[in-house]
Amino acid sequence: MRPLSSLAMAALGSGVIAITYGLARFVLGLFLPSMREELTITSTMAGVIGALPFLSFVFAILAAPWVTRRLGVRRAGVAAAGLAGIGLITIAQAPSSLLLAIGVLICGISTGLSSPAMAEAVYRVVPPDLRGRVNATINAGTSLGIALAMPAVLVWAEAWRSAYTGFAALAALAALAALCYLPREERISLSRPRLFSAPVSRAQWLGLARLSGLAAGMGCVSAAYWVFAPDAVINAGGLVSSQTAWMWLAVGIGGLTGAGAGDLISRFGPAMTHAAGLTVMSASLALLAIDPGNFALALSSAALFGAGYMILTGFYLVRSTQIMSNAPAFGPVLPLLATSVGQVAGSPLAGWLVGAEGHVATFTLFATLGLAVAGLGSWLLKERATADERAPG
Repeated sequence: MRPLSSLAMAALGSGVIAITYGLARFVLGLFLPSMREELTITSTMAGVIGALPFLSFVFAILAAPWVTRRLGVRRAGVAAAGLAGIGLITIAQAPSSLLLAIGVLICGISTGLSSPAMAEAVYRVVPPDLRGRVNATINAGTSLGIALAMPAVLVWAEAWRSAYTGFAALAALAALAALCYLPREERISLSRPRLFSAPVSRAQWLGLARLSGLAAGMGCVSAAYWVFAPDAVINAGGLVSSQTAWMWLAVGIGGLTGAGAGDLISRFGPAMTHAAGLTVMSASLALLAIDPGNFALALSSAALFGAGYMILTGFYLVRSTQIMSNAPAFGPVLPLLATSVGQVAGSPLAGWLVGAEGHVATFTLFATLGLAVAGLGSWLLKERATADERAPG
């Protein structure tokens, strides 16, 4: 079989990421109100379940480089999409909150495995001058997956089991495509070249640590929206499930702006770009708190959240590779893990606050937290770029 072209690799990678990230990880909140009603799930339990894909993602991405080396790119890609299918069909058939939690946990594992496998595939089939563009396109697949949930909710407004069965079928197709088209090669030897081509300076480690701390804060803030935004507009605002589908479409479309994160850093600098992203995210939370029953505000909130979240994840990706210029593959790992750790903490916290204080108070508090992280980032990132990027000579 002929090798994949760069365009085909971008399309295949985007499809896998759309399923493992968009559908298997981030769409849960959209169907959570119907799940809570049918399975009698409390808000606190919903927060715990919402944290599970973030938690399993942390462990999966730590193991993913080893898994990819042992299995090879093709088998690792098939495993990622296949696990997404298993998790999604488990959710679709779940008779209780326990089985639902297991399915959600498996979905998080698939997410953690997919990114390293796709990155390795890009390295193997895409020319060096196109790798950045192809990787950015693949990363945008998350927004496409989120947008795909919109027609699913319109067709299966209350029938979340049917929607998840359809998602599982898409995951099976992605696994088949990965089996047919990802590069076939011998399993990669465990004796690999050194991760770092040169010693890493103390300034670089400190720069990465600062970035990871801010990523954890952003992850915590974002968790409230991912898990409870649809729940807020339905239970606190009185909207119907079909209207939340338009919200997730707005999240997906807004998220496409994240492709410009690198250009924003070049033009405005790290501190201003990071502060702007978190301010936009906080504004999205505040809009939902102002009037969760206003559909126009809900759509505006969703578009702002998608833009803020994807700009920030793109920011952490680009900025970490700039800081770890002598180890660009390692750079994003810690900020990515930190984002998920923040989401693991933020989801149950948001669930507890929703149960204790209600949706409006919860989103107001998380919006305030977002502004606090933005202010902290402005102080930590200002005038430190040059020192962070200076590798030892």
